[in-house]
Amino acid sequence: MQVPPVFNPPPRRLLGPGPSDVAPSVLEAMSLPLVGHLDPVFVKMMEEIKAMQRAVMLTKNEMTFPVSGTGSAGMEFCCVNLIEPGDEVIIGVNGVFGTRMCDVAERCGAKVTKVESAWGTIITPEQIADALKKVSKPKFVAIVHAETSTGALTPVEEISKLAHAAGALMLLDCVTSLAGCPVRIDDWNVDAVYSGTQKCLSAPPGLSPVSLSPRAMEVATKRKTKVQSWYLDVNLLSAYWGQERVYHHTAPISMTYGLHEALRRVLLEGLENRWHRHEQNHLALKKGLAEIGLEIVSQAGHQLWQLNAVGVPAGVDELAVRKHLLTDYNIEIGAGLGPLKGKIWRIGLMGEASTKENVDAVLGALRKILKK
Repeated sequence: MQVPPVFNPPPRRLLGPGPSDVAPSVLEAMSLPLVGHLDPVFVKMMEEIKAMQRAVMLTKNEMTFPVSGTGSAGMEFCCVNLIEPGDEVIIGVNGVFGTRMCDVAERCGAKVTKVESAWGTIITPEQIADALKKVSKPKFVAIVHAETSTGALTPVEEISKLAHAAGALMLLDCVTSLAGCPVRIDDWNVDAVYSGTQKCLSAPPGLSPVSLSPRAMEVATKRKTKVQSWYLDVNLLSAYWGQERVYHHTAPISMTYGLHEALRRVLLEGLENRWHRHEQNHLALKKGLAEIGLEIVSQAGHQLWQLNAVGVPAGVDELAVRKHLLTDYNIEIGAGLGPLKGKIWRIGLMGEASTKENVDAVLGALRKILKK
């Protein structure tokens, strides 16, 4: 075959549901020379990552580290370690990722009770309370905090209290919320949490920050059956990410460099400052959209700052608009999924991409395209 030329990607503005734009310093970190994954300097960096990840997640959980794999690997990590065949679990479903969690849990042998809300709306404590009355011994209650497919943010503190009162663990999907809006793992008494690097952390996809509470670790270590996945078994991974440093797998070294720098950038900015930046840019986008006759259609009062579900006006070809944005303006936004396909655009303002410049750019481009 003829060898293709060196790949040279165009300079896109990544304003979709992910990945988000990555800071030059993160890309620079990923270009540094490799060291071994058991090298003392790499091990030191692993400890720094664990400490910074705890600070970003607002947790003191010892078992806090990045799983080698994307956010979906983090979802599987939590499910395979906590679920044994026949366990009953309750999962909130109000979009794609709640649906996916149900699939993963069922593959682990769980009996799943779905708590469903219309796409674009939240899961309420009342719905969870009703479900808990029907489940005799729930292993966990799981919620997608920030549903990327719909732009809805479900409050979880009251749901967590209900779960614990019923003797269940609380599992939280923070893939899109972490570092973009308040996520308080210890204050909310969350037992298992997973996220992704490619959203508001603004590193490339490839790692999934996870954290397990001591209560969740007790469940994982006192199982009667082996964890379904060898690769994601926390009993094995804890020996690598803990003090023993027992070889488990070859860590993605360059990605780990990138996460280290991404977490540093979050903490240098400050969590409160970062949350405020996301909120202000969301509000500016919302105001600008209203001025050109567009609106965010996810539930009022529960709209994500970092992922905006914008209704497509009647008679507008949503795909044609996205194509124009990409080809004429180098701006990527996302399409709707499932029942929202063709009905919304998903505009992400995540991490490095959450800037006034990007808000102005996407509003200006939409204004010109829709006039045509």
